Amino acid sequence: MSGMDDGPFMKSGSGDEVAEQLALAIHEHRLAPGTKLNEDEVGEIYGVSRTIVRTALQRLSHDRLITLRRNRGAFVAQPTIREAREVFEARALLEPRTARSAAERTTPADVARLQAHIDEEHRAVAAGNAGLALRQSGLFHLEIARIADQDTIAEFIAQLVARSSLIIALYWQRRNALCESHAHHALVHALAERDGDRADELMKGHLLDLVSSLDLRHLPSAPRSLREALGA
Repeated sequence: MSGMDDGPFMKSGSGDEVAEQLALAIHEHRLAPGTKLNEDEVGEIYGVSRTIVRTALQRLSHDRLITLRRNRGAFVAQPTIREAREVFEARALLEPRTARSAAERTTPADVARLQAHIDEEHRAVAAGNAGLALRQSGLFHLEIARIADQDTIAEFIAQLVARSSLIIALYWQRRNALCESHAHHALVHALAERDGDRADELMKGHLLDLVSSLDLRHLPSAPRSLREALGA
């Protein structure tokens, strides 16, 4: 799937394809936590059957991006403050060591891919698309996990990064943090220099900065409509 522009005009596709489009909308903060995902409406928007929509929703439920509520339907997951803290604590345990391991394996091609994510993030910030910028930021972290060549840990990190997107959508109070942070540039430099100690230290500080940009005290206002989010 090339991007969200194709979503409302899909008119055919598998459950995996619909799940990818919905996940993209969640990661880019177009589908806010708490949004109800009505099967008929999703099917109409994408031009697919309810069976395909149900398959997509089951996959997203397995990935913990949505919550299936008995007799009420599917909703974009809405992490609690406690869950938010636990997710970032888990990331703080895994990602610094992963960055250290990645520093031992980083190639010039890896550096180029990481820089490409940073460039895309900056373009999104310049365009005023904070959700897309955060999506690219998440992909940057997943790329470091890939470089580290630790498949099992990379799977955990992927789940945590996905849940972090929901948490940031709910609790983000300092949106200008995107423009303030140079952590990704510093991380790329440390990886290029194969400086594992520095990469470890920078990742710890970066995750701490992310947490400090959250307001883990209250929930935000109600989400936008499903059709508005997917049809934009």
